[in-house]
Amino acid sequence: MKGQLSLYLNLLILGSLLTTFLWYTLSDNWYHCRVEPQSTDSCKECREIKHIIELCSASWTRENPKSSNKQLLSKPEKKNLPESSDSYKERREKTNKLLESYSQAWEKNEENHLKFRTRLSLKCNGFDNAIITQTNTPLGSKLVYDGEKKKTLTVNEDHFSTFLQGHPFLNKTRHTCAVVGNGGILGNSSCGKTIDSAQFVIRCNLPPLTKEDEKHVGMKTDLVTANPSIFVIKYGSLLGRRRMFVESLCQYGNSMLLIPAFSYSANTAISLRAVYTIEDFGSPMRPVFFNPQYLKTLAGFWRSQGLKENRLSTGIIMTSLALELCDNVHLYGFWPFGVHPHSFQDLPNHYYDDIKVKAGFHSMSAEFKFLLQLHNQGVLKLHLGECGPN
Repeated sequence: MKGQLSLYLNLLILGSLLTTFLWYTLSDNWYHCRVEPQSTDSCKECREIKHIIELCSASWTRENPKSSNKQLLSKPEKKNLPESSDSYKERREKTNKLLESYSQAWEKNEENHLKFRTRLSLKCNGFDNAIITQTNTPLGSKLVYDGEKKKTLTVNEDHFSTFLQGHPFLNKTRHTCAVVGNGGILGNSSCGKTIDSAQFVIRCNLPPLTKEDEKHVGMKTDLVTANPSIFVIKYGSLLGRRRMFVESLCQYGNSMLLIPAFSYSANTAISLRAVYTIEDFGSPMRPVFFNPQYLKTLAGFWRSQGLKENRLSTGIIMTSLALELCDNVHLYGFWPFGVHPHSFQDLPNHYYDDIKVKAGFHSMSAEFKFLLQLHNQGVLKLHLGECGPN
């Protein structure tokens, strides 16, 4: 009896010591990520020395309510269909037909680029108006929700205090921008170095940037968007413990976090909670808000081009903004079909999972055709397939 009691006490002490060790290890890693926004090297050091990529990946997994489903944690296995398969031949014919107009030998057309950029800027002026600031949205302004046009919000002091001071892009254009979509085509693309070589990198909807994916998607992030539904699904609407949410953001360094807080009235409160959480935990992320008036005018611009859909996707919104911000725009991960355009292998919906988008909400194939037109006109570069070694 005494021997069993002694063994039990030893195990209890050992468990306490192990718990304490893990707590201080994780706390120490997070402490090193709490840097000032102007410190550009601290998060890089945190990633390399403190292995924060693995910690962020673990946080993302723990906070995903379906994380036990291996489909979300690993890329679905690509299946090579036999040449004799009718479905294989049919998909290959459709893909080839679509890519007949894809210009392999791409060259930028300065005249076409300038014309499109000028039309876009005159209509939307995203350079100054895409992001809400204390300058373009003063105290007492009335915001009209772009997704609920009959609902408005009068900017009070609490709202105004969260708005960005100064210009979001420091009043200067960038030479090269990479807009990174989350399409399954990005997996095994070896595009990581090419993406990270861009002067300004834009990512969509808080994609996981794990060590496993770094070779294909890169790590550099200057701006990343976040749909408020992510806060609801993965982080319990930020009503309970919030540390995991902040830890998951460290993989994006001190980038801007762009949130559509005023697209729907239900988004506002949870978006403000996200901002307060980031401030409370001393995260280097810089949360900013989409201007609903910009989103409204942008939707009108694309309708005038012939694109008719319920709502624009985040991908085409960020591409539009990049065309105003950058002299050279490169797109990665923008292939909305389930078959690889070159190998004809099955592709997951995203490079990190195979969760489907709600049908009828976005028209991804229609958007892709417009992006393909811009590619062929030399306005932007649409990367399909693998990136070369250089």
